[in-house]
Parts: sequence; C-alpha cells; structure tokens
Amino acid sequence: MSDIIRRDPRAEWIARNRLHPLHAAMQTQQTSWMGPNGLMRKNPHALAAGFIGPAGIKRIDRSGAQQGTGVGGRRTAAAEVQLPLHSVAAPAYYIAVVPDMVGGRLGSHDRDLLGLAHSLAGSEGAVLAVVFGEHKESNFSTAGVDRLLVIEGEAFEGYAPEQLVQGLRAVDNQFAPRHWLLPDSRSGGGELGRRFGAALGERPATRVWQIKDGQCIGRAGAGQQDIQREVPRLILAAAECAEPVSETRHEALPVELSTGVARSLSRIEDLGSVAVDPAAIAMAEAEFIVSGGNGVKDWDLYHRATAALGATEGASRVAVDDGFMPRNRQVGATGTWVTARVYVAVGISGAIQHLQGIGACDKVVAINMDPGCDMIKRADLSVIGDSSAILQALIEAVDNFRSGGQRDAA
Repeated sequence: MSDIIRRDPRAEWIARNRLHPLHAAMQTQQTSWMGPNGLMRKNPHALAAGFIGPAGIKRIDRSGAQQGTGVGGRRTAAAEVQLPLHSVAAPAYYIAVVPDMVGGRLGSHDRDLLGLAHSLAGSEGAVLAVVFGEHKESNFSTAGVDRLLVIEGEAFEGYAPEQLVQGLRAVDNQFAPRHWLLPDSRSGGGELGRRFGAALGERPATRVWQIKDGQCIGRAGAGQQDIQREVPRLILAAAECAEPVSETRHEALPVELSTGVARSLSRIEDLGSVAVDPAAIAMAEAEFIVSGGNGVKDWDLYHRATAALGATEGASRVAVDDGFMPRNRQVGATGTWVTARVYVAVGISGAIQHLQGIGACDKVVAINMDPGCDMIKRADLSVIGDSSAILQALIEAVDNFRSGGQRDAA
C-alpha cells in the first residue's frame, strides 16, 4: 500500500473557482480579522460548529461535510437546529434603534448598531427598531430586533428630515425609550440624529465606537483622540461599535403607534435626485468606484466603461506610476482609503496596501485573469477573463438596458 499523497486537480480547480457551487465548502473560514477602524472582528459562523442559513436556521455539521470531509469523501446532509429564541414578554424598558436601511435592507452598520442595542437592553429590556416607509428586509429576527415599528406614509418618502423627527417624537412620547441609537453615517442617520437631539433638547454622543461600564467613548479631533462621557439618552454610533447579533433569534413582534404622526409644514422641498458628474466626486465619498490596474490594456475602453456605468474612476499604484491615471485617483494605504458600497477592481492583483484601502467597502467585484490572486480571494464576486472583453460586454449590456428602457417608456 503506497503512502504517496496524490493531488486532486479537480478539487484544486474548484478551490480556485469562486463561482463553482462547491467552492465555499473547500475553503477554511477566517475566524477573525481587523476592521477598518482597527477593531478586531470575529466571524461567529466560523467559530461555531456550522453556519447560519438565510432563514435564521443554524446548520450544524457533525460529519465534516461542510469542509468536504464526509465519510468516504462524500458530502452528507448537515443537521439543522433552531437558534435559541430570545423572548421578552413584558419589557421593563426599550432601547430604540433607527437604522439607515439603505436600499430597504439592514446594512453592516445597522447590524452593529442592533448588536450595541442588544447589549444595552440586557435581559429585561427590548430592542425596538423604528423603520420609515416600505422595506425589503426579512431577517429582523436574526439581527436582534425584539419589537418592530414600521411607520408608513408619503410624508416620509424622499428627503424629509423634519417629518422624520416628528415621527421619532411620536415614538418617544409613546414608548419613552431609555436610549435612542442612530448610525452616525452619511446615509441620513448622522443628520437625523442631530436634528432629533435638538428637538428633544438632548446633547447626543457622536461617533461612539465603544460603550463599557456606563461610559461611552467617541472619536473626536478628526479621529485622532477619544472623548469619554456617561452614556447619554441619544447615541450616534460609528461602524463596528459592537458585534452584531448572531447566536440568538428574536421575536421582531410588530407594534404600532397609538396616535398619528403630526404633519409638519416642511421648510424643505425635495426636488428629487440630481445628476452628478462621477469624476467630480471625491474618492473618499464615492459610492461606486471602478479601479484599473496593471491588467488594463485598453485605457480608452476603460474610460468609456466607467462613463457608461456612471462610476467614479480609481486606480492602483502601478497604473498611477505608469502614468495612466493621475495621483489623486490612487486607491490604497499610500493613496486614498475608500468606503464605496460597490468597488470594482479591473486587472488589480491585490497588493496589501490596496486591500487595506478598500477594507471598508461593502461589495467588491474583481475582474482578473489570475484566479489565484489576492484580489480574487478578497472579492465578493469574481469574473475570470480578459478585462477588455468584459468591459466591452459591460458597455453593451448597459446600452441594451438603456435602449430597452427608452422603448418601454415610449
């Protein structure tokens, strides 16, 4: 019997191909990593003996099938167990959270905020989530929401901060939360929280990144120093302020306002979205960035693709050093740290300085010829192929979509 370990070319190919259905099962899960604010984040799915499904079901793998090491090398079905239910029948008090709900769904910042609210609620309090307008979120229970209040109405659509404050005041009169938590973000939470604080006569704690032993710590001085104070009633928290809820399932019971929201005569008129030149947006504030690297061979095609997509242009250090892009478009630790919701890396291998600069981006898409490069490993979605062909296909897809929309409108 030979003891020689033989390679499995097919398994190696699956491990490199992120689009293969069995790719995730071939990977070792990362248990912890450092977030963009210097806080260590833990992956509870990797630390547990299984993973949590989209419906809040914790799937326990007792046979090694999740890592592709089932009996005889065969994948077997994983056992399923319900997450323990956290129920608060009669809350002694409420911790109110107003998530940003960008795109109608809870974002990572919102989930961090709910994790902080859960720690403040303890065993006797309940987390009350206040959502304005229609939403698309279906997993409030696994995010740590005990009570869900949805306030609907045309008055809350678009940019209506004054009307939103009126809604929050109605919630405050009925539920009298012990603490109010809002994300200190550019997506609306930062402005709404400060307006709400002025209406309540409360001095909020801003850019809070930690609450411990009755004290909250917030960033100040352009992030160079911390301010510590007693926990106030109104808290505007930064991203990574706490670990999101992952090990318990909550009721998310719907509640309603007993009275209507007073309609205020708004001094602000929402005229809708205004088209902005993506090239005029600062890199640090851009929501959609397409960056080019050494793998881009046709830069004219790259510029046409970014214009068609309506994205802000970025670049790797190599592309800047070679003179293809200006220095103010360099992304990375030696350039600009970006926080885009979508970041597309075209022909960028993924040097450590570049990966540090995109650490706070929500979704990363990689277009590259090398399936084993670091950018492919970092990306949420990878496209393996020639960048020129893929960019041309993107331009054609956008043109077809827009022409189809114009025909439908006609």
